[in-house]
Amino acid sequence: MTVVPTRSGPVRGERRADGSACFLGIPYAQPPVGALRFAAPVAPEPWSGVLDATAYGPTAQRRPFAEVTTIPEPTIPGAGTLNLNVFTPAADPSAGLPVLVWIHGGGYVAGSAASPWYDGAAFNRDGVVLVTVGYRLGVEGFLHLPDAPDNRGVRDWVAALEWVRDNIAGFGGDPAKVTVAGQSAGGGAVQTLLAVPAARGLLRAAISASGAVLEPDAPAVARTLAERTGAVLTAEALQDASDEQLLALQDALGDDGDSLLALAPCVDGELVTRPVAEAVAESEVPLLLGFTAHEFAAPGPAAPGGPEVDAMLAALGLDPERAARFHAENPGAGSGEVLTDWLFRAPALALAEARVALGRPTWLYQFEWTGSAPGRAGQAYHCTDLPFAFDALAAEGVEEALGARPPQALADAVHTAWVAFVRELDPAWPPYRDGRATMRWGAEARVERDPLRAVREIWAG
Repeated sequence: MTVVPTRSGPVRGERRADGSACFLGIPYAQPPVGALRFAAPVAPEPWSGVLDATAYGPTAQRRPFAEVTTIPEPTIPGAGTLNLNVFTPAADPSAGLPVLVWIHGGGYVAGSAASPWYDGAAFNRDGVVLVTVGYRLGVEGFLHLPDAPDNRGVRDWVAALEWVRDNIAGFGGDPAKVTVAGQSAGGGAVQTLLAVPAARGLLRAAISASGAVLEPDAPAVARTLAERTGAVLTAEALQDASDEQLLALQDALGDDGDSLLALAPCVDGELVTRPVAEAVAESEVPLLLGFTAHEFAAPGPAAPGGPEVDAMLAALGLDPERAARFHAENPGAGSGEVLTDWLFRAPALALAEARVALGRPTWLYQFEWTGSAPGRAGQAYHCTDLPFAFDALAAEGVEEALGARPPQALADAVHTAWVAFVRELDPAWPPYRDGRATMRWGAEARVERDPLRAVREIWAG
């Protein structure tokens, strides 16, 4: 056991066999219950004695994103969901190590910072402190309410970064060397934070993996939900609602395929003051971003996306002419391919183009390795890259998701690049400005110039 002081009181973590230590379930804000359920996060009350931090804290996820999820995502009951986990090579205040803050995905309605895929052992081995963050999800985090601040989940991310600034030195980290990273909704969170004035100075670099930025019209979403359910949508009316009641409200937003638009960060004019893409393009923070080759689509012409994906595309307002052009140039491609390009690859390419035009440091990758898991063979699908980035191929659920014997050499390459970016602000391949240089992580790692030209040109504008 090892004890580290924080501004709220000392915490006791567990020392591991390799000499590293983990501190789990540390509160960075008070439990969001009662009058605080829909309020901005409030600093935790100081505690007396030493707080045990040897088990993961409660999760905001009350049910998984789906019956079976690619990433193992534990649901842990309890009220104190605004907690984080610190994995450190050495809890030495003089160490001054770089810090990676991880924001999990899950469509802003699910996901868990307690996933074994997010363990910090490999980052610790390579001299990086890892912090994983829990935050409010769904209705609690993102539904517009007239008597509550918008973007409560975003406010949670900022509060967690403030906690890191104020406390991470005691765990061996340097608060001036913080990189924030995330995947899927977490990747969108990273981009959103670059558009939040309150987050300036809290991070020096960013990694957005398969990031999707949706920016719903939050008041319109609330009106739609009120019309569908007849519910009184105020913080006062909902603060004592059961988890089941809030999940039922969340479900009502997904009845006609528009759930992707419903509960996500929005431009509120106060915290998020402008469209995220504009702000990220102008941000001087070094940015590493990328996507998997297929995300939600099978490769080749055999597998259309299905009616659910078609409904998502319609709800997202996809330009039919652009979709028609895509299909004309990709005969047999299904709507899943359209979704992959329109929601992930094309926006990332456009962002890279905009940043390079302004001289902003930017690196781009596409993860292309395909596994052999049943039903996923031949696909570099959503989340495939994460066990490689975390060098966690032995973690629970990895072989079930990827197939037997995923290549350690590729994990070495991807993880080493992430560590180099966190430590040196350079993943060790040319920035995108150099002929649209793009890292392609497949059977082997190689850099090519403008390999995604067709995607960029079809979806430009």
